[in-house]
Amino acid sequence: MIAALALAGCQGKADAPARTTRQVRVMTLAPQSVALETELAGRTVASEESEVRPQVGGVLRKRLFTEGQTVKAGQPLFQIDPTLYQAASNEARANLATAEAALATARLQAQRYQQLGKTQLISQQEVDDAVATYKQAAAAADANRAALDTARTNLRFATVTAPIGGRIGRALFTPGALVTSAQADPLARIQQLDPMNVDITQSSNEYLALRRAIAAGGVEASSAQVHLTLSDGTAYAVPGTMEFADIDVDQATGSITLRARFPNPEGELLPGMYVRARVGQGVRQQALLVPQAAVDRTPRGDAQVWVVGQDDVAHLRQFTTLRSVGNRWLVDKGLKAGERIVTGGGEGLRDGEKVVVSAAAPAAAPAEQG
Repeated sequence: MIAALALAGCQGKADAPARTTRQVRVMTLAPQSVALETELAGRTVASEESEVRPQVGGVLRKRLFTEGQTVKAGQPLFQIDPTLYQAASNEARANLATAEAALATARLQAQRYQQLGKTQLISQQEVDDAVATYKQAAAAADANRAALDTARTNLRFATVTAPIGGRIGRALFTPGALVTSAQADPLARIQQLDPMNVDITQSSNEYLALRRAIAAGGVEASSAQVHLTLSDGTAYAVPGTMEFADIDVDQATGSITLRARFPNPEGELLPGMYVRARVGQGVRQQALLVPQAAVDRTPRGDAQVWVVGQDDVAHLRQFTTLRSVGNRWLVDKGLKAGERIVTGGGEGLRDGEKVVVSAAAPAAAPAEQG
């Protein structure tokens, strides 16, 4: 009986499962060059915009364009009644002719008096009076010539032309309306839509951080193109280029305005559209990227990851990140190149536990930020 119990006990021990070493998948961190991008909100803005305003007053007689169409610089747009301006031009021309005739008479008289004065046939006072009359006639002719130029300019302004080329909107005044040069509302607006500007905003802190990184040599300046995502989620097909960063910081928001320019040959972009812009902000050398799926967070939100040492013992390591780059985190501090991090099989892993490393995953490839 005792032998049977002993035999049964031996069989129970043999049937107990042996503890196995956990297998994990790891990735070896390798430094690489990473193109940094950030996605920012923006609004489309016409590259040029001008209000069509009358420079003389009068009754609007005609509209000479089709609303919503493209116009050229200098193209006639509105016709103001030119009757009064034509009459003023005619009067100024007649006054100039009279002044020029008086000038010719005064010039001849001054010349004759100067000759007679040399022979003392007339007094010097008479000579001086003739010369003064000639100069007065010359000044009067100049004044009437200027008046004619003004009258002709006003007559030309009676035809309102386009100050710039672009797409013109609806006419805000119709024929028969009385318009003046000092009115508050324009006759119409013209906007140049090709190319189209996009004004985007970035935190001044992020802008300063980038400048410091460039100065420190950790990031190289990049002339990466800017890509747009439209409000409906579709990508705009044509990339743009960054033009400049504003020199002022918005005191209310603490942000800086960046301006990008995009070709818009099909007119798909319209002023005032909300867009998302992916802006290239340099290339970070010797960067380390960690898959986001391999990262856990502490209750305080600190990033942590399992690191497998050369002795195949896993330890939980906290580290800091700079930003997300696609589906990876860009490492700031806490991890080094060549270290192995657990990317799979780490569920229930305990700090200091011995593991079996399966085939190591390749190092993370450079990724663009989404």
